[in-house]
Amino acid sequence: MLHARPQLISAKLEKLHPTQITVGKLEVALKRKHWSELGKKERTAALASHWFPAILGPEEKYYILDHHHFGLALLEEGVKTVSLMLQKDLSWLNPVKFWTVMDHSQWVHPYGTDGTRHEFNAIPKHLEHLQDDPYRSLAGELRRAGGYAKDVTPFSEFLWADFFRNRISSDILDHDFNKALVKAKKLAASQEARYLPGWVGVIAAL
Repeated sequence: MLHARPQLISAKLEKLHPTQITVGKLEVALKRKHWSELGKKERTAALASHWFPAILGPEEKYYILDHHHFGLALLEEGVKTVSLMLQKDLSWLNPVKFWTVMDHSQWVHPYGTDGTRHEFNAIPKHLEHLQDDPYRSLAGELRRAGGYAKDVTPFSEFLWADFFRNRISSDILDHDFNKALVKAKKLAASQEARYLPGWVGVIAAL
């Protein structure tokens, strides 16, 4: 019989497992900057009020479902412990069944820096091994700039990142981020983007 586990638990940040392959390192840097500007009491309050949704997987390992950027930023800032909100205990499943359930529940995003899907074993074992996807940084910055609305759709920012991937060259993104952001804002308001979560454009008249 499975034993009940507490919903809110404390865990070592370095031992948490990601459920995606990439992050936008620019977004991580911005979160680090914000954290560095907080006082001791503000940091304590932030950690007390911010929890990571997680799944308990095989071998009693915790897999976080969200806030990978914040988690990596905290890790790089030397934070040791965070709070998890346990969503489900799947520790009794074998690894193959575990990843099947994770996939069907939209709790995993096994897509690389080129936007293509990879095997589950390509997902890093630790937060510090997450790869940088500049298009994810662009999508995150665009949302902060009001280019689209925050949406509850799982991995919505990655959908936007993939939309820009073949519309904005990597050269522009690497060498003139502001120019790329201006172009992204225009594209985000276009009819092409109306299928994306949080789209704030105007539906064209028939």
